[in-house]
Amino acid sequence: MRPLTHTGPAPTRRTLLGAAGAAVAGTAIGAALTPATAFAAPAPAVRNTRPSTSRTAEPLPSDAAVARQVRDEFLHGWHGYTAKAWGYDQVCPVSGTHNDFFAPGTTFGLSIVEALDTLYVMGEDAELARGCDWIEAHFDPTQDVDVHVFEAIIRMVGGLLAGYLATGRPKLLSLCRELTDRLLPAFTASPTGIPYTYVNLGTGAVSGSSVPLAEVGTNIMEFGLLSKLTGDSRYHDASMRAYQVAMGKRSSLDLMGTTLDAETGRWTDPSSVAPNPPVDSFYEYLWGGYALLGDRRLLDWYRLLTAAILRHQADRSTGTLWFRQVDPTTGEATGTAQSELAAFYAGLLGKGGDTADGAAYYRSWSAVLDQHPVLPEGIDYTTLAVTDKGNQLRPEYANSSFDLWRITGDASYKRTAYQYFTGMRDNLRVAGGYTIANDVTTAPMALGDLTPAYWFAENLKYVYLTFAHSPRFDYRGGLLSTEGKILRGLVRGR
Repeated sequence: MRPLTHTGPAPTRRTLLGAAGAAVAGTAIGAALTPATAFAAPAPAVRNTRPSTSRTAEPLPSDAAVARQVRDEFLHGWHGYTAKAWGYDQVCPVSGTHNDFFAPGTTFGLSIVEALDTLYVMGEDAELARGCDWIEAHFDPTQDVDVHVFEAIIRMVGGLLAGYLATGRPKLLSLCRELTDRLLPAFTASPTGIPYTYVNLGTGAVSGSSVPLAEVGTNIMEFGLLSKLTGDSRYHDASMRAYQVAMGKRSSLDLMGTTLDAETGRWTDPSSVAPNPPVDSFYEYLWGGYALLGDRRLLDWYRLLTAAILRHQADRSTGTLWFRQVDPTTGEATGTAQSELAAFYAGLLGKGGDTADGAAYYRSWSAVLDQHPVLPEGIDYTTLAVTDKGNQLRPEYANSSFDLWRITGDASYKRTAYQYFTGMRDNLRVAGGYTIANDVTTAPMALGDLTPAYWFAENLKYVYLTFAHSPRFDYRGGLLSTEGKILRGLVRGR
């Protein structure tokens, strides 16, 4: 799940611990870090779950050949960043300049933090060490700057955790803990426990009381793991308190609204828009938090809300599966918009045990990919008309490709993942790396000038792991965050 804009943070949207995990007494976090639902190893094809393959009839290159292609393209983007924007948050690959994500004039080396575990699974150990060295010397979690709490958690807390799990370098964990301690006032200063949108890392001042649902609940994986690693339950407890408050606000149909007030706990926008942003990863982390931490409450909530979404929001009137927007108290349809950010939901349904609906929703997005080699940001699903012509180098479709392939072993997901990869390579590659598109409906595409930091965390990691058979990743039990950070399943010493 990704932010809606590329110019800065905006309201949303996916290891083997060994002795490193400390016991935490007195809370549910003390449960063993065992996957609640393990992924199956790649297996024979599953019937009736095949995505559309109308543009992928040509035989695929070998897995090894595709993995090399993907790794080469990642390194093309990475070297574009290191050459022109090293130490800054993001590179503008067309102009050869840089971009500050959280605030002008403030950098956290965001692309470096986001790339750590990708560099690890791709075997780029020298670049990984270079990145860790920069973070240990220059990453400053005490800056006097307002940061977007949701983005800081999924990008920086998650990135530092994954980097620590990949390398074992203790400084990464201590920086992660210091950063998280400075984010906690967003939760603890709230009278309801719903986190404020912004917190100043230097002063602890909080702001932004109208909070999208995804920002309320997209933290249990990072905070729960940090509590496990440090023995400090404060992070896990803050996350669960916010979840419990939000779940208490569901409608009589078990549907959730869009935006909550952190100070009153009331809905400021009660519309039910799942799985679109800005609610998307709230649902993703119910399943992910359960799978990582073993807390049955999260699984029960996931099942309850998913059943309600499928009952009241699923729309099969076009012959494919989409999700309408509805009034949460009546179930009456209010809209037919679909954001590309929602494409992650196909994989989430599959991980939650519903491979049939997961495959159906994936086929819906595959039909859009058949029309546009790079997915547009938004469509009206009744006609597939494009409503937002841009593309912000989104990873959600590839995320679902990877998840559904891991669950089913169906090679069709490899074909569509490769289709996604070649569409991106053939249209969004520039001399300085990879860039966003302003209009995917033109030929050639009208390009922008930005490589979002999440590109180094997600897009090519999903495709690479699908083809690489990496010995550094546990394909059966590995778990990734909404930002593509591997929070369980990194295999050390390979």
